[in-house]
Amino acid sequence: MLTKRLIPCLDVKEGRVVKGVQFVDLRDAGDPVELAAFYDEQGADELVFLDISASHEGRKTMIDVVEEVAGTLAIPFTVGGGINSVEDMRAILRAGADKVSLNTAAVLRPALIGEGAAFFGSQCIVVAVDAKWDESIESWRVYTHGGRKPTDWDITDWVKEAVHQGAGEILLTSMDQDGRKTGFDLPLTRTVNEVVGVPVIASGGAGNRQDFVEVFEDAGADAALAASIFHYKETSVEEVKQTLKENGVVVR
Repeated sequence: MLTKRLIPCLDVKEGRVVKGVQFVDLRDAGDPVELAAFYDEQGADELVFLDISASHEGRKTMIDVVEEVAGTLAIPFTVGGGINSVEDMRAILRAGADKVSLNTAAVLRPALIGEGAAFFGSQCIVVAVDAKWDESIESWRVYTHGGRKPTDWDITDWVKEAVHQGAGEILLTSMDQDGRKTGFDLPLTRTVNEVVGVPVIASGGAGNRQDFVEVFEDAGADAALAASIFHYKETSVEEVKQTLKENGVVVR
């Protein structure tokens, strides 16, 4: 049985870690290098670093910050934000990342996923998906540009296309649940998990330790990502792992 992974997320804007609710009302959560070192010591399985305004602002990811963070870590490290080409991916991986996360650029040009997979292997390519429930299509609609722009993609069609193109993992964020701390979006996570054959990382909504148990047991997630409850010390990676073990969930 594959072990489940716990992944703290650093949403970085202007060199600082920030956290909001449903992608707005951002507030400061600390220094990315210090937080990365803290989570490594805490026993996190991986770390995700997302330069959340890079695509919206039309610029590249902050390589210098990536290098600093990578220098503190002994765990796998995924970086996303403003990655638009194989050259961008190479720069991020050379700066110390183990994987790259594609979101907006992949939706605008799906072939980019395959180009990255061909060069670096699917295991290096994470496709991040921001999805929000849309009554008009009775499904979840995919958004780009940091949750600012709706697309014509339905969630299941897009994740299947992403995997077909070569994605090795799906990082799935529920915009409806993001920052609300009322639990992961179990129906969304379950829906995606049932249509792809690659690991699904659930993101958006973690509010307590039991939420992690539910997303693994009830929705089949392979990993769970959280930010604010870890950043603001409401619980810890160690405490969540202990709760998971007590509930029979196999963790690293």
